[in-house]
Amino acid sequence: MLAGKFYTVVSQEQPAEQSVHTQIEWNGAHPIFEGHFPGQPVVPGVCQMQTIQELLSAATGKKLLVEKVANMKFLNMIDPRVSPQVTVEINYTEEEGGYKTTAVIKHEGTTFLKFQGRFK
Repeated sequence: MLAGKFYTVVSQEQPAEQSVHTQIEWNGAHPIFEGHFPGQPVVPGVCQMQTIQELLSAATGKKLLVEKVANMKFLNMIDPRVSPQVTVEINYTEEEGGYKTTAVIKHEGTTFLKFQGRFK
């Protein structure tokens, strides 16, 4: 798990029944940034997806894995020094033993990641 080591939850709200908005703070001193990339850190896409998975699992109370990615766009790189805090907005609906999910990682007017898919 990345929670508590790679990122920390700053605040969380549930604006609707199947929606969770979480403000997180990246740990810019995490060793992963020594290799990704030295002197110019970027939050890896796989870590962004793992963060969404962990936050959705916590919201549903179930251990979930990505089953299908319908659409995923990395629109901007996240430098943890420039954007140490981001908001992860997740909307989900339960269907056929899984969760149809949309998620966005953003900070103010900048969107970093858009995701549509299914977790099971």
